[in-house]
Amino acid sequence: MDTLLITLRPVIAAEAAAEAYGTPADPEDVEQALCLRLLERAGDPPADPAAWVRAGARAEVRAARRRRRAEVPYRDDTHAAAGRTPDDPVRGLLAAEAHRAVRALPPPYRALAEALLSPEDLTYPEIARRLRVPQGSLGPRRSRCAARLRRLLAGWADDTAVAAWAHDAR
Repeated sequence: MDTLLITLRPVIAAEAAAEAYGTPADPEDVEQALCLRLLERAGDPPADPAAWVRAGARAEVRAARRRRRAEVPYRDDTHAAAGRTPDDPVRGLLAAEAHRAVRALPPPYRALAEALLSPEDLTYPEIARRLRVPQGSLGPRRSRCAARLRRLLAGWADDTAVAAWAHDAR
């Protein structure tokens, strides 16, 4: 099966790129899904591998389209839930501190944080394309970025306004 995967890898990559072109699907994600499907069939290799790759790539792209249609932008209700208005001065101070922390991040993390916080409400595939990274790497990158932001903000947490807001938010 490893030999089949090694042999089909260029075909899988080409089919994934061709099928994903002009769609919300990331070619690397389609390729990864097809390789995984092939490995899951270890005991039962496809009779016609080329046809199997074509059909699989189409199926993965269709699934990506369905997922894209089902995505709903996140609506931020935190202001209403906390009883605060967006123009609350403490909230404005916190937003300013958060933006200052984002600007203090190293460039790769700053770009990711800015894309995640973008008012365009970008999806993971859009962020991956914008940053030119595989979509599958966004989760780990986001975790590392969040950890750096937490460390930065923790260093600034002695600010009395931030402490007052944190106490009030409990």
